Amino acid sequence: MRNRDTKLRISFNSPVILTFTILCFLAMLLNNITEGASNTAFFSVYRSPLLSLQTYIRFFGHVIGHAGWEHLFGNIMLILVVGPLLEEKYGSANLLFVILATALATGLVHFIFFPRIMLLGASGVVFALILLSSITCVGEGEIPLTFILVAAIYIGQQIYEGLFVHDNISNLTHILGGIVGASLGFVMNRNRMSDY
Repeated sequence: MRNRDTKLRISFNSPVILTFTILCFLAMLLNNITEGASNTAFFSVYRSPLLSLQTYIRFFGHVIGHAGWEHLFGNIMLILVVGPLLEEKYGSANLLFVILATALATGLVHFIFFPRIMLLGASGVVFALILLSSITCVGEGEIPLTFILVAAIYIGQQIYEGLFVHDNISNLTHILGGIVGASLGFVMNRNRMSDY
């Protein structure tokens, strides 16, 4: 039975997701203060000299930067909904690895193949978490039907939009994020099953 004097307190329940969210908000504030200079310097990826330290910071930092508040809120809402459940299931270290691997994979591909276009935003991370969440109930020798449906609908939509919708959204980043999330999810689930 609960003590009546027990006070409710706010818990920092998902350290990786909450820290990532705070960093995104701080980067957005800094971008507004610097009138876009901080996004160009640290929070977007594009072709730049390999001898520059900033190039390597941008390989990871681009997932923290956003083009505007609407862009930020759209990504962060999904991350805050899906992320804490995944962090609880897989652990903070594993979820941090998923975020960093997604950032590096999308950053490198963009750096190599789209040298004159700046990429920024957490949408690759969002789609990594979405695909990761769809395989959380994987069993030995099984692939969940929900994963197949999410992957087919999601990848199909991204291919369609990439071919026929001309906007500033990097559909390739979404697809790469999904591939990273799904791949690491299968590996983490297999490792968890082998521990039992």
